[in-house]
Formats: sequence, structure tokens, C-alpha cells
Amino acid sequence: MKNYVIGLDYGTDSVRAVLVDSENGKELASDTYYYPRWKEQKYCNAAINQFRQHPLDHIEGLEKTIKGVVEKSGIDGQAVKGICIDTTGSSPIAVTKEGTPLAFIEGFEENPNAMMVLWKDHTAIKEANEINELAENWGGENYTKYEGGIYSSEWFWAKITHVIREDEKVKNAAYSWMEHCDLMTFMLIEDQDLQSFKRSRCAAGHKAMWHESWGGLPSEDFLNRLDPYLGELRRRLYNETYTSDEVAGNLSAKWAQKLGLSTNCVIAVGVFDAHSGAVGAKIDKHTLVRVMGTSTCDIIISSKENVGDKTVKGICGQVDGSVIPEMIGLEAGQSAFGDVLAWFKNVLSWPLDNLIYNSEILSEEQKEQLKAEAEKNFIRKLSEEAEKIDIFESLPIALDWINGRRTPDANQELKSAISNLSLGSKAPHIFKALINAICFGSKEIVNRFEEEGVKINSVIGIGGVARKSPFIMQTLANVLDMPIKVAASDEAPALGAAIYAAVAAGLYPNVIEASKTLGSDFEAEYLPKKEEVKVYAELMQEYKELGAFAEKSATRKISRQ
Repeated sequence: MKNYVIGLDYGTDSVRAVLVDSENGKELASDTYYYPRWKEQKYCNAAINQFRQHPLDHIEGLEKTIKGVVEKSGIDGQAVKGICIDTTGSSPIAVTKEGTPLAFIEGFEENPNAMMVLWKDHTAIKEANEINELAENWGGENYTKYEGGIYSSEWFWAKITHVIREDEKVKNAAYSWMEHCDLMTFMLIEDQDLQSFKRSRCAAGHKAMWHESWGGLPSEDFLNRLDPYLGELRRRLYNETYTSDEVAGNLSAKWAQKLGLSTNCVIAVGVFDAHSGAVGAKIDKHTLVRVMGTSTCDIIISSKENVGDKTVKGICGQVDGSVIPEMIGLEAGQSAFGDVLAWFKNVLSWPLDNLIYNSEILSEEQKEQLKAEAEKNFIRKLSEEAEKIDIFESLPIALDWINGRRTPDANQELKSAISNLSLGSKAPHIFKALINAICFGSKEIVNRFEEEGVKINSVIGIGGVARKSPFIMQTLANVLDMPIKVAASDEAPALGAAIYAAVAAGLYPNVIEASKTLGSDFEAEYLPKKEEVKVYAELMQEYKELGAFAEKSATRKISRQ
């Protein structure tokens, strides 16, 4: 009998399952579920950067997609030997002593603070600033040093601190908190004990200031100085963490029956999507893997000998085993990548949404046809027109900080800006400027790694943007002045999760060997065009100057407040 594994990838808008033949890496079936409550933007308030998700979206998606891939492939569910779950992060949620999300408890069903606090939620800027100030000045260990030296509002402790200060009921009812990847893994296993449950090394190390050198999470003393609740919470969390090639538990009888699988199926320790995607793309030393979607995550691995005691400044953490066990995983990223272009699309769509689609002249059928046509061709047409613009033509200069800045040097209080506009600046000109901006932001990340002594020889792109936009990928190759390969798999993070599952199930001896067989091939390569590299370098300088101005203006504004 053949053996199979499943990777489950929770993204911002949807969850995707991939069923993989463990012998050759063939992706036999995939299935996607879009979160219905999230689609309605329930529990969200974009005006204050509040983005929350109901765990029912995730549970319903798990059942639908896993059943979907088993049914589509026609395999015997008993042959599925392992499942691994990757998610966005940091995306914590309050739970009871039994590990039940607070959103399922009476009285909290519609409370945004009882929902999962999505990675892109930036309501905790004030709390992140407090953590940074305390870490720098309290006189003890600086717990941010393996997090790039700056703690972000996107991360575990800042988000929890914000929620419990804002909502006394949630504070009193929340026994503990779990990262999204831990929660979904915990829900699937048979022996559910919150205290002994194997938490993700990836999540804890990159977002919760966990490090083996100080015995796990930050000290109770440090956390008490932020809020006494956090000191109490630490005792209800964990000290040990685990890499995703390890078994968290076996599939429970309840879920085995529901999904048509076997209780012999192992559930691997959870992981974050970018780190999983890097494994799915066959990451190697000195290779930067860019997971390019609504935001980006940039992953590099290095040997412990190469990194030594060095801490890389301004990134999103360096963690032993977060990508490949026994190697250091380094993470960076942009808070907005595809989201920058989505924002511009929404701005341009306002007249359509408010004038055309609401017109009484058109029939409902005509409106739906127009909507479908616009959705299909909007970005494509802008890209085609932007690509026609001569590189030497005067262009606006834009910043990619539409949702703050993640790397280098996290600062979620920063805003985007556009300069050099003129009467000749049409929509394609602005669109091209925004594409340049997201590529310049990428270059800043590469520069920071190289300034800190982390060597990069090649770049791999994965995700929707990498596969669907040759224009963006060619621009990125020109800006980075590096060749970029694109992974062929539509589902590299889910494929990476399946690779972890195969190792946890004992089908391969380690992640490196498994990724060689099961990892994605490459479908395209973009080479920098030397005649354009110099021009982009000059535009990059203008990007830096605008960034310095915007950052200085933001600092003045904060000081006045």
C-alpha cells in the first residue's frame, strides 16, 4: 500500500490542503476553503488596524479541505500517515484550561477580543513600544536580542497585553493563549493536555521571545513589570518547544471518523507558513526564500557555526530549528506586498463600486458581468500598461509602508507616501511606482542581511505573486541584481508542511532528505537586465530619501503626541 501525507496551509484569506504521494512528492489533490466570516470582515476595523478571525472559519476549512483532497484523489484514507499544519503568525487566541477557544464560550461568541488576533493586526503598537523600552532599560537580559532587537506589535506578547488591558472579561476568562498553528494541531490530537502539549519552536522563538539560553520564555519578573497577568500567564504556558519534524500526537478518534482517516495518522508539531514554504521550495544555505503574497516573509538558514553568538539586528528573529532542525532559521519580511497593490485597486474601484454597480440603468446581470470582468482584468491591465512605460521616464516615488514596516527595524507607526506626482501621472505610472516600492523594500531586507554578514547567493520566490506576475518578478530581479527562481508548486507552504509530516511519520530520516524528494521543482528564472539595474539603483536612492523624510515626519508627530 502506498503512503500519503497532507499539508494544511492557513493563509490570511483561506486554508489550503494538499495531499502528497510520500514516495515521489506528486501533489495528487488540493482543496481550498475561503473563510466566510473573514470575507465579511467580521470582528475587524481597518481604521484602527484591527484584524480578527473566528476559529470556526479555520475548523470548517480544515474539515472541508481534508475531506476534499481525500475524495478528489480517491485514495484510502487509512493510507494517510501524517498531517502537519502551517499558519500565519503571530496569530494568538485566548483559550480555556481545556484549550477551547474563548470564542466558543457563552458570552464571548461575538467578542472581537475573544477571536484570533491575526498577524496583520496592529492594535498593539503602544504595548510593543513598552516591551522594547523595558527590554532595553530594565537591567536584566534583553529578551529581544534574538528577535532582531525590536519587538513588533504583530507579535505574541504585545497582542496579549493589548487585549487584556482593553477587555477585563477576556482577561479573567482566558486561562492561556495559543498560536494559531498550535491551536489547530492541539484540536486534532487524541491526548489533549495543555500543559504537556508540544508547542511550536518556530512560533515561540520568532514571536514570543523564547530562547534556550534563558530557559524558555522571558522571566516572570520581566513579564510582571509589563503586567502582572503576563507573569501569571507564563506559569500556564511552556518552557520546552519542539521542531516540526516531531510528533505532537495521533489523530483523535473523533477527527479520524469525521475526516475518514485513521487514528494511526500522526499530527506533526505546527509551524509558520513562511518557514514551511521555504522547506517546500528546497531551501539551502545562502538561499533567500521569499514567500510573496499579501505580505512577504523572507527566510534564510545558516549553520550554528556560521552564526555563532552573533545576533542580526532589525529582522524577525533567528531560531534554532525553526526551518530545518539543527540549523538556524532567520526571518525577515514586509508588512505589505500584494496588499500594496490591492489597496490601489480598491482606491481605483471606488467609482465602480459606488457609481456603476449601484446604477439603476444596469440590470443585476449586467452589474455582475462588469464586476467579474473588472476583477479578472484589473491588475492584469494595469501591469500591461505599467510595463510599457519607459524605465527612463519620470516616475512617482512611493513607499511600501502601507501597513507599517516589518523589516528592517520594525516600526508599525510608519505610513506610506508618494512623491514626484505631476499632471502626467496616470494610474499605470502610480501602479509602476508601487511595484518599484515593494521591490525596493525587498532590497532593503537583502541589504540588511548582507550588512550583518549573512551571505545570499540566490533567491527563490514562492506564492501567488511570484507565479502570477512576471512583471513584478523581473522588476525584483533588476532591483536586487540577482537571479530569482520561482517554485513550480502552487502550494509550497502546504507542500513544506507535508514534508514535515512525512518525517514525523517516519517515512524519511530528516527534513533535508525529505525535501530533496518531495520539494517543488522550479518553473521559471528571472535574470537581472544589466542595462536596467543601474536605473533602478538610482530610483532606489530616491526611495531611501523619501523613506528618511517620512520616518522623520512620523517621529516628530509621535513626539508631539
